[in-house]
Amino acid sequence: MNFEDYETLPTNNVATHMIAGAIAGVMEHCVMYPLDSVKTRMQSLVTSGREGISETFLRMVRHEGLLRPVRGMSAMVVGAGPSHALYFSSYEYLKNSLIQYSRSDKYNTLIYGASGCIATLMHDGIMNPAEVVKQRMQMINSPYKSVMQCVRHIYHTEGSRAFYRSYTTQLTMNVPFQSIHFMVYELAQKATNKDGTYNPAAHMASGALAGAVAAAITTPLDVCKTLLNTQQAGRVGGLVSAVKTVYRLGGPPAYFRGLQARVMYQMPATAICWSTYEFFKYILGSHNQEVRHHLADEKEKPDHAVAPPSSGSQSTASEKINLIPRELPAMSGAGLYGSISFNTMHNADTTTFNCRKKDSILDIVHT
Repeated sequence: MNFEDYETLPTNNVATHMIAGAIAGVMEHCVMYPLDSVKTRMQSLVTSGREGISETFLRMVRHEGLLRPVRGMSAMVVGAGPSHALYFSSYEYLKNSLIQYSRSDKYNTLIYGASGCIATLMHDGIMNPAEVVKQRMQMINSPYKSVMQCVRHIYHTEGSRAFYRSYTTQLTMNVPFQSIHFMVYELAQKATNKDGTYNPAAHMASGALAGAVAAAITTPLDVCKTLLNTQQAGRVGGLVSAVKTVYRLGGPPAYFRGLQARVMYQMPATAICWSTYEFFKYILGSHNQEVRHHLADEKEKPDHAVAPPSSGSQSTASEKINLIPRELPAMSGAGLYGSISFNTMHNADTTTFNCRKKDSILDIVHT
């Protein structure tokens, strides 16, 4: 498959984007979920924040059980599938649509960032409630035993608005995060995958680099989002209140709590996400393209077309069959005319030749 075919695979097929995006989102969050739990613990303002990634993980397993790092994963499965399906399909559609109207390639980087911003608005609208439930389940001394218990408790005690309390903060964090993410990914693809073909190693390396850069820059906003979702420092109502609370409890270093864990989480997570997405984009797009080519070939064929023999078969037949001309016997015009006589039988009342009735009989007699 050449460059043009690969780059245009999902443009005309939204279903390909959605299926590939949903699978990529579920894979990303499920594989990296234990490290995400560690990151949430390290960002908590009720802990010392001095423990490293391995110490936090071992403490969780030792004191709360082997399955503690994966508690709440089902909430992410439910949220990640549809949110990433909408996320990737809208991004690809917007990116390709804007590039068609662009007069110069120098604006492509801005187009990648703008498409990522708009796609993030749709993604976070679905993902935010799942994030709230997930982080409530991940916190230390969490009283919830299941996802449904957590959902019911939040709804009855804090109302439906609690699921979107951190939505503006999430957007404030994710809009620059995804803009940086997509711009770095597309730029890295130009350096590592100049041919623009399906290259798993290039997709993974570009995704890991993009995730690391975007995660490091947006960590302070992620700390504020965690505080809004968990409400561990009392009632915190919005982004401004969260910023003040973080500064009051931990000072400037508190904004970078869990930086190492966040970068280590995002690097493999985005690598898995992009490589999975590009893989299913390639597989599903190739299948759809083969079907389209097959249907196009069927339409071009005539209904009763007979395939002409090849030149090789014609030459072989001409070599094997020798046609010998044969003369017909000489025959004069009179002899030919005399060999056939036309007997026209008329009724008695027939007066002219051109007025023969239906019952007249025209006999041809060979003599």
